Amino acid sequence: MENSNIELITRLVLEEIKKKDNTGNGFLVPVGVSARHVHLTQKHVEALFGKGYELTKKKELMGGQFAANEVVTIVGLKLRAIENVRVLGPVRSSSQVEISATDAVRLGIKAPVRLSGDIKGSAPVAVVGPKGVLYLEEGCIVAKRHIHMPPKDARAAGVSDGDIVSVKADNDRETVFHQVHIRVDESFTLEMHIDTDEANAARISTGQTVSIMK
Repeated sequence: MENSNIELITRLVLEEIKKKDNTGNGFLVPVGVSARHVHLTQKHVEALFGKGYELTKKKELMGGQFAANEVVTIVGLKLRAIENVRVLGPVRSSSQVEISATDAVRLGIKAPVRLSGDIKGSAPVAVVGPKGVLYLEEGCIVAKRHIHMPPKDARAAGVSDGDIVSVKADNDRETVFHQVHIRVDESFTLEMHIDTDEANAARISTGQTVSIMK
């Protein structure tokens, strides 16, 4: 192959790499938009769906989790409700309701922004199932934006579990998300999770990519 052709191919390859890297030097991460959902203990599953009831799997998610076929209604302190909220499995050691800030306004509750699992002192909420009603004195949160990573991707991105980074969506809204938490585990698939409020404001949908800023 002639040198001129080699140079042309090399230049085209480099240009394509630059196109794939929106910031020129950031680490690309696919986005998953997370809708409101509920995590339940086995005790609370039975309180809502009946004694001995077990969640049934609708769709596999990362880290051994799954979207269940079961849905519930969540109710705020002013008796404002949101129906058909998906339950995620498997069961957990504590129950938790994750909503958007817009949902919190709709329900009339003050849900704090927290990482999943950090529910101490969070907002109260009622959960209604086909067989019963559950009142959680705490457990309703607005999930902090975060990135799930397997260790190999964390190494490639130069980050560690617990790090906080900024992420850029290089689209027509040119949005930068600060305070994005890195969560690393062997069972994770690379994906940034934001809620529906954040996705709508930045005009981002599931499957699009963002870049970790250096």
